[in-house]
Amino acid sequence: MIPHYVDIPGFEIVVIGGGGDLATRKILPALFAHHVSGHLSAGARVIAVSRRAIADPDPEHMWRQISPYVRHSDAADQFASFFERISFVQADATTADGSKRIVAALDPSEQVRRVFYLATAPAIFGPVCAALSGAGGVHANAAVVLEKPLGHDLESSRAINDAVGEVFAEEQIFRIDHYLGKETVQNLMVLRFANAIFERIWRADDIDHVQITAAETIGVGTRGQYYDHAGALRDMVQNHLLQLLCLVAMEPPSSLEPDAVRDEKLKVLRSLRPITGGDVDSHTVRGRYEQGAVQGEVVPGYHEEAGVDPARDTETFVSIRAHVDNWRWSGVPFFLRTGKRLWERRTEIVIQFKRVPHNLFRDGAGPQVGNRLVIRVQPDEGIELHMLTKIPGPGGMKHRRAPLNLSFASTFGEDLPDAYERLLMDLVRGKSTLFMRRDEVEAAWSWCEPISQRWAQTGQPAKSYVAGTSGPVASADLVNEVGRVWNEDDE
Repeated sequence: MIPHYVDIPGFEIVVIGGGGDLATRKILPALFAHHVSGHLSAGARVIAVSRRAIADPDPEHMWRQISPYVRHSDAADQFASFFERISFVQADATTADGSKRIVAALDPSEQVRRVFYLATAPAIFGPVCAALSGAGGVHANAAVVLEKPLGHDLESSRAINDAVGEVFAEEQIFRIDHYLGKETVQNLMVLRFANAIFERIWRADDIDHVQITAAETIGVGTRGQYYDHAGALRDMVQNHLLQLLCLVAMEPPSSLEPDAVRDEKLKVLRSLRPITGGDVDSHTVRGRYEQGAVQGEVVPGYHEEAGVDPARDTETFVSIRAHVDNWRWSGVPFFLRTGKRLWERRTEIVIQFKRVPHNLFRDGAGPQVGNRLVIRVQPDEGIELHMLTKIPGPGGMKHRRAPLNLSFASTFGEDLPDAYERLLMDLVRGKSTLFMRRDEVEAAWSWCEPISQRWAQTGQPAKSYVAGTSGPVASADLVNEVGRVWNEDDE
């Protein structure tokens, strides 16, 4: 349950790029959900800034735009009152005149919490911040939100951080990764650190390997031009998957204070074994989807998508065999995998435990496999613990693997909030635990960059896979050659 924020008398969220895709699909629906739930005070405002005039800024038109993405789709009658909180400003936020126009629409009091949400291309983060500062829009109670990807490599990431850091102090900068706002991801810390039965076996002595999968059935959609210059490594691995890896592998923090948690995540990133040179060839797989069928629907290949340059060899799939070189995880492989146009939508963390040291149940009683903990991040958030259990009835001690299933929706009996709902209100509160610190972002880039550089140097084309499958055959080989299998192949 997200707490109420009506005790904050007034705050304003300034969405630079307020007419864009992110504002329509995520930011405005999340704020509307808080409005419907009564979480927003009377003084809470939204300022939607767009370089082009937002077409027909009236409640009926805007509701038609955002209604497919809201949780409270039956609350259309409340949208008019939410619409009254929104001010629309047409301005180029990178210019002096445009920034003055934006600042003129804001509350002049420095007591009002002010959040600038940069839902724009990262290349203009620095110029926007400089212009807003020059117009007098930045004060001690202001914050700025930076969307990923923060640059396209380590050098560009540092340049963006430097430019934004000239205007905002580090504690005012919130680098968002919406995966960290998901209930299951946050629950991972509770699972580990509030349950002794797990924390005592959360180490190399008892865990055989870890799998982290982010599979999508969709293609690039309307993001073809962006995605063609990013690819799966930059779009998903450098941020989302490495953040999940950090939460799985981190040591217990001294507290839940932001820097205590982020210090431990940084230690994991710095303990990742570098994958460089020839190791990139043997420890990574990059793929690209071809025409196929996803859930019964024929879909085009990547090179046929709108906005894509067929001559570019952009990867839509990546799998990596990684290692965290420290005492807790020595010898435990971490398998990372993400891709588009795969067999189903699935984001999960799989903790595969080792087998018991001696098998009492031989003579064809059943498979002898280790326990498996599956943490489902989406679409159906929950936790499954797969155990061996006796098959009821006569016939001896025959057994099979069966799950103990904790479904968040059925257990807690409520509609789970979207990740952006929590993260936006943490911004208002100034709580940065679920946001990335600069040194985290740069450590992640430092680990990923040798992989992308090797791919570019060798010129090896991405391996093809048919849309609707689980990716290139080489991805299965990456796991099989060290005696493991992907979770769906062993279900």
